[in-house]
Amino acid sequence: MGEINFFPDNLKVQNQKIILRLDLNVPIKNKIITDDTRITACLPFIKSLIKKKAKIIIISHLGRPKGVKDPELSLKPIYKYLKNALNTNVYFFTGNFDDEIKEKFSYLKEGEVMLIENIRYFNEETEDDENFSKILGSLGDIYINNAFSCSHRKQASVHNITKFVKKNYAGPLLKKEIEAVNLVIKNKKEPVTCIIGGSKISTKINVISNLISNVNNLIIVGAMANNFFVYKNLRVGKSLIEKNVEEIIENIYKKAQANNCEILIPQDCIVGKNFGGEGSNKNLDEIRDDEIILDIGINTIKNINKKIDKSNTVLWNGPAGYFENDNFSKGTLSIAENISKNTAEKSLISILGGGDTLAAIKKSKIKLSFSHLSTAGGAFLEYLEGKDLPGIRVLK
Repeated sequence: MGEINFFPDNLKVQNQKIILRLDLNVPIKNKIITDDTRITACLPFIKSLIKKKAKIIIISHLGRPKGVKDPELSLKPIYKYLKNALNTNVYFFTGNFDDEIKEKFSYLKEGEVMLIENIRYFNEETEDDENFSKILGSLGDIYINNAFSCSHRKQASVHNITKFVKKNYAGPLLKKEIEAVNLVIKNKKEPVTCIIGGSKISTKINVISNLISNVNNLIIVGAMANNFFVYKNLRVGKSLIEKNVEEIIENIYKKAQANNCEILIPQDCIVGKNFGGEGSNKNLDEIRDDEIILDIGINTIKNINKKIDKSNTVLWNGPAGYFENDNFSKGTLSIAENISKNTAEKSLISILGGGDTLAAIKKSKIKLSFSHLSTAGGAFLEYLEGKDLPGIRVLK
């Protein structure tokens, strides 16, 4: 299939109605936005379209209201944020999508913005409904998907809508996400080291299998590593493990050997009696039945940092331990700080993804810098698997 149709900077869009699909799915507590990272990432492109005098119609979702108009999941706080952040008229559409909707949008002037209320208030969105997509598409002359994080879903505003708009493009944030992943699986600068954490191996098995063919080193951390310990007949006490994954792990080792990919698992760890307490550093043969593995140990941190120092590209998805408790965040923060140091001093290409990973690095007391931070979650992992995402396929 052809190349992705990226939005050209020199495209004349004055007086054109642009449907802009964004991911403004930000955490909101008591109607106050607690993390505006996703919104601030979108602002430069919105401002450039305003400057070019386009008429901008923004579509986004918030949470999973499942077709119910839940006031807790309203985009109203985001509307207020955009009103303050953008030097133009910003409107908020809370109506229904019927045959008269085009008329309701007709008063939008050049350089003005209309934010549509949570698109998932409508079941037709998640059902990828053809007629709903047609009504959405009728609102614009140009459609731009700038929400990579939603592009793994077949939903009306990222998939079927493209049938009903003449010009369809991928926006700059989507382009940035794809280019970042391609630095690991296509245009790579070797050696490439991949650090994969999190709790379940079964949810990331396809990602791991695809990465083994593309990277030089695969480092397994977090609760996922516990399954590798069990596979090697090591005791893990009360630690979180998955059942029936021995064959999966065996196949990972076989594929790694065939592809000359080195697999590293922790050699020591921090254990505690519970998630809220303190921990002690132990070798893997010293873990007692009443203990839980909650972080990687001192020697493991040293080994991982040595691999990072020798790498030209690092991809990291998933924390190394139970970072929510500061006593078990040292492994994750040590990895983050060393990746950041190598990025700043040695031009390491560093790509970080996953909500937990990003939440964990925010606990660092020093300013960290990385080549790319992905907020895309599931789409990030599926693209790493090598999948052709539905929302991207329609832009080719």
